Amino acid sequence: MALIAVAADKGAPGVTTTAVALAALWPRRALLAEIDPAGGDLVYRSVTENGRPPDPTTGILSLAATARRGVVAEQLWDHAQRLSGGLDVLVGLANSDQAAGLTGQWGALGRAFAELAQSPHPEVAADVLADCGRLDAGSPVHALLPHASVLLLVTRSSPEQIAHVRDRAAALHNKLHGGQRGTAQLALPQIGVVLVADPQRGERVATQVNEMLIASGTGSRVVGLLAEDPVGAEQLAGRRRGRLDRSLLVRSARRVVADLHQVYRGELAPSGSGATGAQPAPPPGAQRPPAPQGAPPPAGYAPPPGYAPPPGYGQPPPGYGAPPPGQGQQPAGYGPPHAAPQGPPWRPGDGAAGGAG
Repeated sequence: MALIAVAADKGAPGVTTTAVALAALWPRRALLAEIDPAGGDLVYRSVTENGRPPDPTTGILSLAATARRGVVAEQLWDHAQRLSGGLDVLVGLANSDQAAGLTGQWGALGRAFAELAQSPHPEVAADVLADCGRLDAGSPVHALLPHASVLLLVTRSSPEQIAHVRDRAAALHNKLHGGQRGTAQLALPQIGVVLVADPQRGERVATQVNEMLIASGTGSRVVGLLAEDPVGAEQLAGRRRGRLDRSLLVRSARRVVADLHQVYRGELAPSGSGATGAQPAPPPGAQRPPAPQGAPPPAGYAPPPGYAPPPGYGQPPPGYGAPPPGQGQQPAGYGPPHAAPQGPPWRPGDGAAGGAG
């Protein structure tokens, strides 16, 4: 299991929409953490399982009040709320002023997220998907990133946003991996790009962006193509009715989840499997041994009409391994103190359950 950070370089390409969709479709138990220092959106755009808006004081804000005494990974569940349909979330701060309460604590928060993902106790363990918002050079979230296994940069397909994400990927490579060419595929977090684009032209754009990223020598690549679907985003945010599970957004998000588990098979392996993803998060630039040969992505997804991945897109680099037994299975029930509440994971089509941004 792993901590997966989801962020953007500039503008509003849909980081929250992407994070919510991926967490909702994740094959294992997932906790969505809204850690954007500028403030979160879920408290305004979602409904809890009791039909009420989430409590804005329970989440990252309540964590900030206890963080200086230390954060025990299992206690993260004490600050989580369950949205209608079953998606567990840590709702974000109300505004950037409240981020002052986490000054100096972002690294400890990242460590707690990683420890929860790597917990040997299946009743509390969960992958953590962290909505980091805009990741500019001055963001305090940088202190959390060394504890992540994967960092996903979300971008739209305009030339200026593509150029920005290329430059941001290079800057992050230099900061997190020491800027050594050829070592990025052995260092954590792995940096990937999720491209939000019209499915009719997404294949061509993804190929161009992928070539640009590979040429940069930073090890980053396009690892997902998410359909630009405003109607689906409105449905995901609970602001519009309809069959969300049939939307282009959700159908493409299924493919992204499958591709992530293909490309980052070692990093996203279940805890206790002996794969690299089950090991403690290394310091910035730490090296990891490659895993063995890969296998096809899991079934159960359907790409949107007209969508086909570009050549080489979604394929694992040499040295990524086959999934260990039990990958993709939901862990057993929730019982011990600080355990997660019981209930099935949220799935699109269960009703209004999640924000978009």
